Amino acid sequence: MKSISKNYIYNLFYQILTLILPLITTPYLSRVLGAENIGIYSYTASIATYFALFGTLGIYMYGQREVAYVQNDKYKGTLIFWEIVILRFITMAISIISFIFTFAYQGNYSIYYRILIIELLSQCLDISWYFQGLEEFKKTVVRNSIVKLISIICIFIFVKTPDDLIKYVFIMCLSNFIGNFSLWLYLPKYLTKIKFKELNVKKHVKPTIQFFIPQISIQIYTVLDRTMIGEIIEDKSEVGFYEQAQKVVKLLLTIVTSLGTVMVPRMANVFAQGDTEQLKKYMYNSFKFVFTLAFPMIAGLVLVSNEFVPLFFGEGFDKVALLINVISPILLFIGMSNIIGVQYLLSTKKQREFTISVTVGAICNFIFNFIAIPKIGALGASIATVFAEFVVVAIQLYFIRKSIEIKKLFSLLRNNLIATVLMFIITYITSLIIHQNGIISIIISVIEGCIIYGVTLILLKDEFLFTIKDKIFKSRRVNV
Repeated sequence: MKSISKNYIYNLFYQILTLILPLITTPYLSRVLGAENIGIYSYTASIATYFALFGTLGIYMYGQREVAYVQNDKYKGTLIFWEIVILRFITMAISIISFIFTFAYQGNYSIYYRILIIELLSQCLDISWYFQGLEEFKKTVVRNSIVKLISIICIFIFVKTPDDLIKYVFIMCLSNFIGNFSLWLYLPKYLTKIKFKELNVKKHVKPTIQFFIPQISIQIYTVLDRTMIGEIIEDKSEVGFYEQAQKVVKLLLTIVTSLGTVMVPRMANVFAQGDTEQLKKYMYNSFKFVFTLAFPMIAGLVLVSNEFVPLFFGEGFDKVALLINVISPILLFIGMSNIIGVQYLLSTKKQREFTISVTVGAICNFIFNFIAIPKIGALGASIATVFAEFVVVAIQLYFIRKSIEIKKLFSLLRNNLIATVLMFIITYITSLIIHQNGIISIIISVIEGCIIYGVTLILLKDEFLFTIKDKIFKSRRVNV
């Protein structure tokens, strides 16, 4: 069985890379392309995302789980791989043809839609779900890291003026295509010969549709908000403000949910073996991990956003600071729903409960967007997003109330909440006293906040913190 710690390190490395690279490109692109062009890209990409969603059905989550169930049986794994790949080729072909006839040759943004066809083609080739089901995270991390670095270099070389938006869209789409194609080069090591007549593509249609329904709901409150802002508000800058705020928060979210990516195939495999106690143990550890990171990150964003936004994005993006503050609670809510919904409910074949939670959240999000966006634009979409994520978590907690101890769950966050409140108060007072501006203020706040948070957890004798410390020192002794 693969090492969770090694897979986590691989995945965390990639998440950190995805955090650092946008810190390099976003300030550059916001100044070169401007809010309106960024809004155009976000809007057109959101349209293409719907077609990718319909073309891939629920294959990503379903395929990962099915491979995890049989990860020790190479022959069964090969059968599942080809069955799902064939199904995906068929559904994506239908989706791409529909996209071409609907958007690619009409409207003001047709040139961008034509380029986005490459992005849809890359979805046909995406087999990262297979390697994640095998818990082979090193393959996807290396692939993604190299492709992202190359795309960053290309952005700085070719994107120089607002007129280069076409080049930017092309670079983003082509890099994804090359990255997904490169994973196929690893396949010979993991697949074996099979009999073609044993393939049964049809049996995967129903379960992938079952996974597809919650995927639609999730996309409603992760992509539809941008589309609705673009359709309702004439000024595409509102989409750009919202896009940039989401980008900052979700960069941190990748770290909060990084453990979840690793745990999904492990929990599916443990469930297949019938070890319910180990499942609960994994869940409690995952929750504590999310609480330890999410609370201080939310407080940190609120503390530094006013200084960070003008420094990072440049002039004309002041509204992004407010949106970041409003959106930041999703770090906690999505972190929790990732554990309950993706790690637990889907891994244990409770798709119905997962579907209900995200569908209700999507309906709430759509209604709130419809009411709020015409009145307060991107701010309304931000509030709707937070509300929807809260609803999803609340419903999921209700569904698992008999599977885990909810009281114990909330006791896990006590130390983190105390440490975060103390960190926020002291750091805020310090910022008022020192009264520095720009990068100096941000650096002081971040360093001071981390020290206060860590020391407070030590004084509270936080069990999770000491467990991590013991594992680190044990690993060092083994290496020595």
